Amino acid sequence: QVQLVESGGGLAQPGGSLRLSCTASGLTFSTYTMRWYRQDPGKEREWVASITSDGGTTSYAAAVKGRFTISRDNAKNTVYLQMNSLKPEDTAVYSCNAIFGYLNYWGQGTQVTVSS
Repeated sequence: QVQLVESGGGLAQPGGSLRLSCTASGLTFSTYTMRWYRQDPGKEREWVASITSDGGTTSYAAAVKGRFTISRDNAKNTVYLQMNSLKPEDTAVYSCNAIFGYLNYWGQGTQVTVSS
């Protein structure tokens, strides 16, 4: 059974930082492209960042580029999202997504709230 478990969410002040983790089990993690998405209630789910299976290529949504960094440790079956210079508009539930061909798995998400 495939599981993706996110952690690291919480409350941060504007300008602060958080580091999200997503640990996978039940799949060959090193073959999957990994993505982070976020969704605020009442809004559509938004793609945040992606990283290829070997970690060699990353991409970011314009809203987070220069502030967020996606990385992975294939030995630990974990993908990370380092979030710096947080803004109130970054408030959302952040979910990780694993993709390999037609295989597509999602985690439950972790809440990130940016507020003073």
